[in-house]
Amino acid sequence: MGMKVFLAGATGAMGQALVPQLIAAGHSVVGTTRTEDKFAMLWDLGAQPVVMDGLDAESVGNAVAHAEPDVVIHQMTAITAAKSLKHFDRIFAATNQLRTIGTDNLLAAARATGVRRFVAQSFTGWPNERTGGPVKTENDPFDPDPPTEQRKSMAAIQHVERTVTAAPLESVVLRYGFFYGRGASTEVFDALKKRQLPVLGDGAAVWSWIHVDDGAAATVRAVERGAGIYNVVDDDPTPVREMFPAMAEILGAKAPRHLPVWLGGMIAGEVGVSMLTRTRGSSNAKARRELDWAPRWTSWRDGLRHEIARPVAAR
Repeated sequence: MGMKVFLAGATGAMGQALVPQLIAAGHSVVGTTRTEDKFAMLWDLGAQPVVMDGLDAESVGNAVAHAEPDVVIHQMTAITAAKSLKHFDRIFAATNQLRTIGTDNLLAAARATGVRRFVAQSFTGWPNERTGGPVKTENDPFDPDPPTEQRKSMAAIQHVERTVTAAPLESVVLRYGFFYGRGASTEVFDALKKRQLPVLGDGAAVWSWIHVDDGAAATVRAVERGAGIYNVVDDDPTPVREMFPAMAEILGAKAPRHLPVWLGGMIAGEVGVSMLTRTRGSSNAKARRELDWAPRWTSWRDGLRHEIARPVAAR
């Protein structure tokens, strides 16, 4: 049976992939945007657009109350261009506000309006504990001592997960891996093409990716079933020493440079060294089992080849 879905953050990479899939599943969608100039995009996708400021409690309350949805999905982000990982928390400052103040506003509006189900975006990868095995599950802890420049971002992610799972609603938190597809992660791929993203030291960091279409498919499942926290990643967590050369080859670029950790630290700082040498990957076994979901692109290798082969206008 179709439900009315209130999608906060409908114009982002995930939102644009999610709206058509929600509609195809029989749901109706009210999608938010910060400005009216995105209305045409949302109409074209099939959503009813509404202007909302996620950091303004009155704006959020009015938008949710007017929509009277069955389900609220929190996909609000505001990530700026990342020229350097040295100042990670600065890059994610606006997103961190949306993950704290924005989450609180949406939850309050959902409770006041009688919404029964709430689905929120989180992230898996660098927040994982950086010791032990290379692949982590939802039962493994967050990193207890993240790099200094990631601590505010870590606190914001923890806030989302803590407040959403504690709310008196049917709640689901989706920890997505790195997005790619339809314009997502273009900065990573551009850096690889320019040989600006090196393999540091032994390149032992393990990254997990998810195509935005596969992430959207998991989100549609979460609208209909599941409870708690789920990693939404593909089946191929890969060390960067293997990943970056393979990605460069798929992109038609030269192989990445190999740099010693000390030099990488001067260029990318503590966060860059951590993400390129110590990050752990994530398992999707729980999402496969409880959400009855599986990624179409089981490996970023095949998904990225698919993206490269698509016409430019369709990416």
